[in-house]
Amino acid sequence: MLLRINPDNIDDRLIWQVVNCLKKGGVIIYPTDTVYTLGCDLTHREAYEKVCRLKDIKPNKANFSIVCYDLSHITDFTTNVPTPVYKLMKRCLPGPYTFILNGNNNLNKIYGYNKKTIGIRVPDHPIARAIVDELGAPILSASIKNRDTILEYITDPQEIYELYENLVDIVIDGGIGGNVPSTIIDYTGSEPVLVREGAGVFV
Repeated sequence: MLLRINPDNIDDRLIWQVVNCLKKGGVIIYPTDTVYTLGCDLTHREAYEKVCRLKDIKPNKANFSIVCYDLSHITDFTTNVPTPVYKLMKRCLPGPYTFILNGNNNLNKIYGYNKKTIGIRVPDHPIARAIVDELGAPILSASIKNRDTILEYITDPQEIYELYENLVDIVIDGGIGGNVPSTIIDYTGSEPVLVREGAGVFV
């Protein structure tokens, strides 16, 4: 299903439709402040495995991030976040960043293996935030790559729908997406490490 949602005038009924799909184990594609992204409810193992198949990644090798509404959920998945890092995240988020942090034992329930780290995203996009807010929990995030050798990511939701209409439950058309992914910064060690330079300035 292709679901058109106006990011400047969000219809709550459409958000409820998306959230109901996620709660039933559906897989969606939705816009963020960077690129269009695959998403599913973290509590649904079958949905997680479906995302892995779509990304051609083994479930015990996946390094997907989770998208949160704010930082209130990060202690559910992380451990020993230093105060300076937390304050930095508060300054930068919502925004085009993925912060890699040390994970806790709850990650085993999601990923099915002893995963040590987790990427945290709080995108500055009204549709993404509305979905997570209504769901009341973070969702798994995996960006949509392009087969084109020039543009790394697919930006046109209509094109995304044509490619994925038989593979996912809902593709949200929230307008043309970006082609620059989030900046990934690893804060699991003593010093921050820039893993990927993206839309956010390295901080």
